[in-house]
Amino acid sequence: MDGKVLVIGFGNPAREDDGLGPAVAEAVEKATIDGVTVDIDYQLSIEHASDAAEYEIVVFVDAAVEGEAPFTVGVVEPSMTESFTSHSVSPGQVIGLAEKLFRARPKAYILGIRGYSFEMFREEMTDDACRNMDEAAAWLISSLRKGNIEVTMGELS
Repeated sequence: MDGKVLVIGFGNPAREDDGLGPAVAEAVEKATIDGVTVDIDYQLSIEHASDAAEYEIVVFVDAAVEGEAPFTVGVVEPSMTESFTSHSVSPGQVIGLAEKLFRARPKAYILGIRGYSFEMFREEMTDDACRNMDEAAAWLISSLRKGNIEVTMGELS
């Protein structure tokens, strides 16, 4: 891989399958891959823009309420909005702010892991979500180790 990679796993582990993003990010962190930094948070914030600006590639990892199982991958394009709230910062806005405020344009991707239950306050994921998490983590770790995440992600998106 040519540059440094930031993996941002976000979601609330206390809301069942919403913890998929942090769980995959933890697996990547435990894999200790050279050139890869991991950040885990409940939600994205505008402060993530300064972090993203320091990297050439940013991979956002989150639970997906819809979509194909076990996971989908897409390119994140920068976007801007006139206002932000504490619960509505998107990956595109993070990258848009990195570009506008720090003149940085990292390549960005979203890894959406299919989840099924998000309503209960319970720190336990569904069995199907756990299987999807394992597949997503294995794929991301393998791609990062091979150094070809861009090619692999491009083929999937």
